[in-house]
Amino acid sequence: MTSTQLMEYTPKDTTFDLPALSSGPMNSLPPPPAVWPPLDFALGALACCGACVFTNPLEVVKTRLQLQGELRAWGSYQRHYRGVLQALWVVARTDGIRGLQKGLSVGLMYQGLMNGVRLGSYSYCEASGITSVRGGSLLSGAAAGALGAFIASPAYLVKTHLQAQTVETIAVGHQHNHQGVSSAFATIYRREGIIGLWRGVNGAVPRVMVGSAAQLATFSSAKEWVSQAQWFNPNSWLIALISAMISGVAVTIAMTPFDVISTRLYNQPVDELRRGRLYSGFSDCFLKVCRAEGVLGLYKGMGPVFLRLCPHTVLSMLLWDMMRHSTYLREQTMGKS
Repeated sequence: MTSTQLMEYTPKDTTFDLPALSSGPMNSLPPPPAVWPPLDFALGALACCGACVFTNPLEVVKTRLQLQGELRAWGSYQRHYRGVLQALWVVARTDGIRGLQKGLSVGLMYQGLMNGVRLGSYSYCEASGITSVRGGSLLSGAAAGALGAFIASPAYLVKTHLQAQTVETIAVGHQHNHQGVSSAFATIYRREGIIGLWRGVNGAVPRVMVGSAAQLATFSSAKEWVSQAQWFNPNSWLIALISAMISGVAVTIAMTPFDVISTRLYNQPVDELRRGRLYSGFSDCFLKVCRAEGVLGLYKGMGPVFLRLCPHTVLSMLLWDMMRHSTYLREQTMGKS
């Protein structure tokens, strides 16, 4: 069987486009079929939550760097955070080691909701054959990302508030001063109503659409390319690992400007009429950042974005890949017994 045949997916013969995670010799069986969609939702959520535990400190640092010097020209503000390592040290020294995991619980909530919906929806598109048509992988990734971002937006809002929150000496951006996750949700609801929980979603949807399309499309394409290059055994887990690393680089380049805008929209204060005090929407934020901070302002925090997204992409996509295959193999074993 050729590598091209291994990568093909047709619902009728239930083949599947992810390589089996085995280090043994190549066998003659077709690749496993797609996992049952509700189970795939759970596996996608679990994989991304596992990755989030390790990458959350970088998310804290990324949020601080993106808010630092908001709407101010370079050199006109005090720089508390000067790079990834220095920022990690400053946060740990000032907020304690626990400060590096600020917003973790709601971050796990966000990852579970957003990525469960995103990866589960993309898997459904794969099973339906949508991703096999020209441009289908890109469009499916974008649509799946938009749906996941919308559903999980309240969790991302609270996560951003909590991760920006710190003592006055190193504070950047607006400080919401929530007492915890449940307090944050309650405060936002009392102040702005149910719609207030979705404040900033107009920045989150394009952010995740771009990131999801780049991640899922490049992961699938890179995996096909690596498989056809025949660097590894067709059943090796290293194919998924290398593909996820390539995908992480692509996501960082495409997503950082949208990430900056999303962070600014989520963290901005609101007035008595429940309108943002700094930005009226996505395009307004984009233009104001470019005018006040230059185009490079859209790439603030790119270092931690890269250092967070690459391992997060590698861990989440690899774990998702492994769990899907483990589930399939277990089902096959139980079916034979």
